[in-house]
Amino acid sequence: MSEKIQASRRRFLKTAVHASTALAVPQFISGSALGYGEAIAASDRVVVGGIGIGNRGTYDLGCFLQQEDVQFVAVCDVKQTARSRAKATIDEKYGTKDCQTYRDLRVLLSRDDIDAVLIATGPNWHATAATMAAKAGKDVYCEKPSTKNITQSLDLAKVFRRTGRIFQAGTQRRNLPHFEFACELARTGKLGKLRTVYAHPAGMSTVSSGWATPEPEPAKENVDWDLYLGPAAWRPFNKQHLDGFNFEKGGGMVGGGVLEWGSHCVDLCQWAAGADTTAPVKYHPPQDGRLEAFYEDGVKLVIRGGGWMPLGSCPVRFEGDDGWIETGDSGKFVLSSPDLLAGREVEEIGGYPATFHVRDFLNCVKTRLAPRASAEVACYAHIACHAANIAIFLDRPLTYDPLKNEFVGDDQANRLRSEALRAPWSI
Repeated sequence: MSEKIQASRRRFLKTAVHASTALAVPQFISGSALGYGEAIAASDRVVVGGIGIGNRGTYDLGCFLQQEDVQFVAVCDVKQTARSRAKATIDEKYGTKDCQTYRDLRVLLSRDDIDAVLIATGPNWHATAATMAAKAGKDVYCEKPSTKNITQSLDLAKVFRRTGRIFQAGTQRRNLPHFEFACELARTGKLGKLRTVYAHPAGMSTVSSGWATPEPEPAKENVDWDLYLGPAAWRPFNKQHLDGFNFEKGGGMVGGGVLEWGSHCVDLCQWAAGADTTAPVKYHPPQDGRLEAFYEDGVKLVIRGGGWMPLGSCPVRFEGDDGWIETGDSGKFVLSSPDLLAGREVEEIGGYPATFHVRDFLNCVKTRLAPRASAEVACYAHIACHAANIAIFLDRPLTYDPLKNEFVGDDQANRLRSEALRAPWSI
């Protein structure tokens, strides 16, 4: 990260406290608190549109609206109720009735006045919508999981390299001080030679999504079922698919598994291991609740469901020859020795707010520097999760070549690197 962005972060992380001291902080941080004045010139504003404003999208929208240099002008959702709710929130924020609503993301993306988009659809849409946005000249903040499979991960990174657009995956823990500190200790040798990194998964099983009992399809203006499915294989309407059931979350045939939490926790392990441009090369299916993978340099990645200290959700642990650190969403961490702090104060921010991550994205929209969770970073963190899922699904060890991006000597595993997208949503 550039010195300019580091300086910006220092401005809003100045109230540092020792790791053992609890600190209550707001979940939303205003732009003025982050170093911006109350009046932002129109030329310095980032004009944003939202695609998919459900539960998570509503939260992300709030994070964007707290930034005084953001002008949110449009929202798109396949559900009329979500469109109306988001418009009301935005219009109330600005004291106008100017926010435009759309059912079809293609219409929103055709607007020349929009600089960037927030994508918080279901995971089935993430990579496809992000690719369409990049090709339309928009920068993208995209919720996670960002991709459905290995091939999509590679294609996503490729399109953002080719278009020069900014991409930020919604792995917001990369911009929280305690996770940043833990990864820094591991990455810079403060723990000695790094041996093992530990990540927490959502689960250790993989399932096919299947079909629910067909129900009468709503009017298209109320719920556009065809657009909701988007690139996913067609299936009949059922409300459980629409509300609270992300049938494509884990990536088609190998759904579920480690991807949901893994896109956060494995991502942090990648960062700690200095492996942001590669992935583990050996994967073993789970035994006794642990899946083990190995990087080319010998560092071991352990994905495990239990055995964690009570430090909150999304825990990670990094172990080296000279020490270890474990942390989680409480904002607290535990060290093998207080000497690892070396007099440093690290701010405790519990509850994994996305506001800092959104700020990093907006800074990079302006500077054109790479954000913490760029498309390249997201690509390989997701590949690690997808490969682990395939090892779970096939229930056998796999060897992955991160240069050729294929499994070695395993045709069945290689077929699971990608899946067909329903027309016309090929990317």
